[in-house]
Amino acid sequence: MTLPDPGATARTRVRRLPDKAVSDRDVAYAILDAGLVAHVAVVTEGQPYVVPVGYARRGDEVIFHGSSASRLFRTLAQGAATCLTVTLLDGLVLARSLFESSMHYRCVMAIGSCRRLEGDEEVDALLDLSEHLMPGRTQDARPPLPQELKATISLALPLDEISVKVGNRHPEDVPEDLVDPVYSRIWAGYIPIAESFGTPVADDLAAGVAPPAYLAHWARPQAPRT
Repeated sequence: MTLPDPGATARTRVRRLPDKAVSDRDVAYAILDAGLVAHVAVVTEGQPYVVPVGYARRGDEVIFHGSSASRLFRTLAQGAATCLTVTLLDGLVLARSLFESSMHYRCVMAIGSCRRLEGDEEVDALLDLSEHLMPGRTQDARPPLPQELKATISLALPLDEISVKVGNRHPEDVPEDLVDPVYSRIWAGYIPIAESFGTPVADDLAAGVAPPAYLAHWARPQAPRT
């Protein structure tokens, strides 16, 4: 099955600042692969909520999990309509006016309904999720026990309908500010934002244990900047 390009459906077409829209699915997947936290919307009893979750992409789906005691996750598991977004913040854009100041960002939005993962598929998905968030850790840590799986709702959201926006330009000042004798003298540009992992800090029990070698190589995958 061939999935539609990002922004190809009526619900995902970018209407606000359409010049920032990206229709390349590979770019969308690279952004998702570089992210660690998604925000998932759900409406229950007429009240909208947005839940932050750790996630991973598996093929043409995004997987995430939560507590089986959570009313919100039970609602999602029943197939409620949802919207998931992932945003990578790359910088702050300083224009000559506050109105034109903005951000460099890469964002993916997915619309649809989740399906619940169970059995071996759930275990495989949770291992993939752990490997995405903590590369190499599944080699050392204990896998989930049956009672832990019982306490967990694991979900997969198909990436059938998605949209992608990328903001990566210099300030777009109004022409009058560029020739104004005062405002044209203001510094303008952008400040890059970079993320990095810090030095591992052991707990008391692991104080005398050497950190595993893979910790030295942890790094967030870099999505291409179109």
